[in-house]
Formats: sequence, structure tokens, C-alpha cells
Amino acid sequence: MTRARLCPVTSSVSRGTISQVTSSATPAEHLRDLARLRRVRDRIDREYAQPLDVEALARGVHMSAGHLSREFRIAYGEAPYTYLMTRRIERAMALLRRGDLSVTEVCFEVGCSSLGTFSTRFTELVGMPPSIYRRRAAGGAEMPSCVAKQVTRPIRNREARVAEPRLA
Repeated sequence: MTRARLCPVTSSVSRGTISQVTSSATPAEHLRDLARLRRVRDRIDREYAQPLDVEALARGVHMSAGHLSREFRIAYGEAPYTYLMTRRIERAMALLRRGDLSVTEVCFEVGCSSLGTFSTRFTELVGMPPSIYRRRAAGGAEMPSCVAKQVTRPIRNREARVAEPRLA
């Protein structure tokens, strides 16, 4: 393909507009794709604790894994796996604030199968390891869960700065 033929596609991708990226699709096909993406997002929100992967999500909406990942990123600003991990970390934060489960129990409760991967991703999104988050949340004043959810929402689409240890 020549460079001149790629320029319109490249410029539309850089602007991030779905309608221009999928300009070859009819409006009906475009709406059908958006409905599929919503079904994938809703399934992730409902079944975050289940062993989900991009291939299984794609099969559920009759798309290839690559096409699903590409379209999901355009529509929601992040890949399906990243969205899934964010949901899991949000739920883990709520469970850790309760304080009645260990970090390992929380890891498995939210659907992660590797404590190392869970801890790494938690630290990237929240800015501190889950054990420290649990300790600080247990020592903090009680706040309503609806407020805590808004205040402690993980950072999306970028990594949080890791909290520096305070020396006494």
C-alpha cells in the first residue's frame, strides 16, 4: 500500500474518531460493533472475578481478538485486559478497606491467579502495594463506601507514582 493511501487512515486514528476509522462500515455495522463492545464491557463488569481473557471475550461477540482489542481501545481508551484489571483492582481496594481478608484472599477473590501479577498491577494503579493500602485503610477513619469508591478510584490510562516510603 502506498504512503498516500495510508495518510487518511493514520490521521483519523490519531484523532481517535471511531466513525472515521471504520468509515468502510455502514452505519448499521458501526452501531452493531458498538453494541458488541458494550456487551464486552458489561460482561467484564459482571464477571471480573471469572477467568476471562481477550480471546474468550472476542468469541462471545463473534470478533477476532485483535479486532476486539483495537476497537475496544478506540471506543474506551484502553485495551480490554487493562479495563478488566482496573475493575479487579477497584474491587480489591473495596475488599482491602474492609480489612477482614488477607491480600492473598483478596487476590483470588477478584479473579487474579497470580499474587505477584496482582501486587504489581495494584501498585501501578494505586501507587502503593496492597499490603500497605490495607494497613492504611484499616487505620483510617470510617467513610461511607460510596465516598470511598470515588476518592480511592485507581488512576486509569497511566501509572500512578509509587509512594515513597516515609522515614521517621
